[in-house]
Amino acid sequence: MAPRLILTGFMATGKSAVAAIVARRLGWPLIDTDQRLVARAGKPVAAIFSEDGEPHFRRLEREVISEIACDRCRCALCKRQRPAVVSTGGGALVDEANYRALSATGVIICLSARPEVIARRVEKSRTERPKLLEGAKPLSERIEELLAERRGAYARADVTVDTSDITVEEVAERVLAAFVRLGARRCARSA
Repeated sequence: MAPRLILTGFMATGKSAVAAIVARRLGWPLIDTDQRLVARAGKPVAAIFSEDGEPHFRRLEREVISEIACDRCRCALCKRQRPAVVSTGGGALVDEANYRALSATGVIICLSARPEVIARRVEKSRTERPKLLEGAKPLSERIEELLAERRGAYARADVTVDTSDITVEEVAERVLAAFVRLGARRCARSA
């Protein structure tokens, strides 16, 4: 298996923060699919949704993930595919092509949190999160609805780590432990 650690999960579960810590600890590059998508589109996620629509956003997301998965650059030391920590957007795994591409490149770890924790975390940034604004529903109801829609996609991850009651550092520890337990290989210098 390629040495990629892929973090996915619902919004506000800690993907970006945990990915940064894990990448730093492993000494691996961090690839954030949303950041790449925003750079390609030249505008924030909320603007892509409002100006171009969700189908356009999902098409860009699929392109970015496909490119990441097809990156066949090899490590100069061990000759395996270059390792990386990949952080995806919250809805990325819903798309079957994204799931297949990511699962072929490494270990998928889903970060989760209880709905009330997510609501508390997104309260101040809900206008930056287009999926929360759909249907003009109360925040908690919309979160529950989206979680239900995505439950099957998230269940396909190799492992899930609940971030509700632990620190970002503790989440990173659990993610790394799960990654090692699932047989991840680190690049090692030749003797």
